Amino acid sequence: MGLKGVLMAHSSDSAGLNNHHRDTLIKIFQHPTSHNIDWRTVVSLLDAVGTVEESGDDKVRVHVGDGMLFLEKPRHKDLDIQQVLDVRHLLANAGYQSVVEEYEARGVED
Repeated sequence: MGLKGVLMAHSSDSAGLNNHHRDTLIKIFQHPTSHNIDWRTVVSLLDAVGTVEESGDDKVRVHVGDGMLFLEKPRHKDLDIQQVLDVRHLLANAGYQSVVEEYEARGVED
């Protein structure tokens, strides 16, 4: 399945991801794991590809594909390494690792 098909199959936005979402997705899958991934940009990406439900206690419940993840807003603006790994795992299980690989094969990098 091509990039457009994967995006349409996994994204609540049938037009695909915008440039900010794409850049955030690529950062999440970078090796070594990035220490500079902003909380707001991750929540925006997760909302674009799934469902984000916020609660009053700085926690969110995220559904992407068949997966679910609870995240707590970090004390600072960036996610910690474990949160990045948890989000990466959720997105990989929903097929987004192949989206990143296709971006990289096309030369779309941050």
